[in-house]
Amino acid sequence: MKTGFLNDVVYLSRRYPLGVAGVIIMSVFVLAAIFAGTVSPLDPFTTNPRASLAKPSADHLMGADMMGRDVMSRMIHGARISLAVSIGATFIGSGLGAALGLASGYIGGWFDLLIQRAAEVMQSLPLLVMALVITASLGPSLPNTIIAIAIPLVPTVARVIRSNVLSLREMPFVEAAKATGMSEFRIAVVHVLPNTLAPLIVLATAQLGSTILTEASLSFLGLGVPEPWPSWGRMLSESAAEYVRTAPWLVIFPGLAISLVVFGTNLLGDALRDALDPRQRD
Repeated sequence: MKTGFLNDVVYLSRRYPLGVAGVIIMSVFVLAAIFAGTVSPLDPFTTNPRASLAKPSADHLMGADMMGRDVMSRMIHGARISLAVSIGATFIGSGLGAALGLASGYIGGWFDLLIQRAAEVMQSLPLLVMALVITASLGPSLPNTIIAIAIPLVPTVARVIRSNVLSLREMPFVEAAKATGMSEFRIAVVHVLPNTLAPLIVLATAQLGSTILTEASLSFLGLGVPEPWPSWGRMLSESAAEYVRTAPWLVIFPGLAISLVVFGTNLLGDALRDALDPRQRD
């Protein structure tokens, strides 16, 4: 059994090397977020006026910010904020979107028409604009940021799941389930929903990158997670305009972290799309 699993891992690694690179990148950031309290060299909240704008050195590997806080420690703890927002928003948005898409595609009729028109109205606004409006209404905080990013994701997921359900509900196995007297709700949940998981997983993975960018944008504008909690976007907003020339490390490291996470999620999403697409299989 172990030999078969290892063979599968080797086969997938050879066939999807970019996907493996995405997994490695994301694993590094996830592990850093989980063990942030252990691996961070200093307290990310402790200020030290003597170390204000200190250059990268043995004492501060990534330098220090204007308040003397260790940038590397804030980067590691900032991974918690970024990943918590992206995973939480993707989970909530994908869950609500899948439920609405399943109901819309399977029930049809006036309910389908109502859901699709509402989705079109929401999709007419860019994700960042909707997130800005919601965050400005609710106020800056971690739960409000997650909600503000999750809601704009719902219509996209709902429309993708609906398109799959429309084709699945006409399949012979659904007709067979109806012939046995199974309830419509059970057919939708037990037989139709599992067959939409492959595109849902691919879509959710692809949305992780966009949610991280949105969180960084909200924090950059001062509407994300408030101080003193470290956030990559807020670290950029505090440093980009004033310290980009005198202390470039305050901009380089947060920007590099955001770019790497988005790059890793995109690689992973592309690999999952290819692996779960029946047309790509031998």
